[in-house]
Amino acid sequence: MKPIRFAWSNAAMAAAVAMVWAAGTSAHALTNPTIQVAQGIEYMCGGNSSAEADFMRMVAPRWAATLEFSVNRAKVGQMPSDIQVTVRERYTGRPVMEAVAAAPYMLARLDPGSYEVEATLAGVSLRQPLVVFNGVGARVAFVWPSNVDFAHAGGSRRAEQQAAARTND
Repeated sequence: MKPIRFAWSNAAMAAAVAMVWAAGTSAHALTNPTIQVAQGIEYMCGGNSSAEADFMRMVAPRWAATLEFSVNRAKVGQMPSDIQVTVRERYTGRPVMEAVAAAPYMLARLDPGSYEVEATLAGVSLRQPLVVFNGVGARVAFVWPSNVDFAHAGGSRRAEQQAAARTND
């Protein structure tokens, strides 16, 4: 009788592990943002949901640079999108990467060096220095003040501009 119970326990354990693995892989697939390329530099934006934010924080040490965007006193999920990001070499001012972040986190595979990162949201620009060392992840945070009216600050495109962009006029 003991061998049957032992076999049943192994079968139940294997089934439970398989269910957990299947659930983990399907949830993992839903939280992986796509990797994009701008001026030859790979980057990834994400963090709009809590699962995606957890994923971005988990993989951040594997990327050279982590840029975090937030608004002071904003509620979770209220981060405005369309943040213009420009990365320049710090001492020459040469642009290295220009991209739009549509989420609270941007991970980038920058080469080791000294950079200045400018992030613009609704016409309000913030600048931060960023030093990337080989094999060590660098992090910089941008926090916009809560008293900026992002809806009317001129950062978002007007309806007629959006319509023209859709029709290629």
